[in-house]
Amino acid sequence: MKAIALLEVQAMVAAIAGLDAMVKAANVQLIHVEKRLGGRLVTVVVEGEVSAVTAALQAGAAAAAEVGNVKVCEVIARPHPEVMRFLTTG
Repeated sequence: MKAIALLEVQAMVAAIAGLDAMVKAANVQLIHVEKRLGGRLVTVVVEGEVSAVTAALQAGAAAAAEVGNVKVCEVIARPHPEVMRFLTTG
C-alpha cells in the first residue's frame, strides 16, 4: 500500500538532516520539497510503503529535532490522487 510522509521543520539544515535520515532509514523516495519564509520553514514529502514511510518519518523527525524545530510529522496512507497531483505540480 502506498503512503506519503510529510516532515515540516524550521530551518533548511534541519530539513536536510531529516531527509538524509529518512532516505537512509527506509525504502522511500523524495517527491516534493516546499520552502516558505526564505527557507526558514521547509516541508519534505517522501513516498513508499506505509511501513517504510512510518519508519522513515520517525528517523527523520529524530534527526531534524537534533538541529532544529520539528513543526509537523504526518503519514497519509493511500493518499487521494488529487493530493498526489497537488504535490507533483511544478
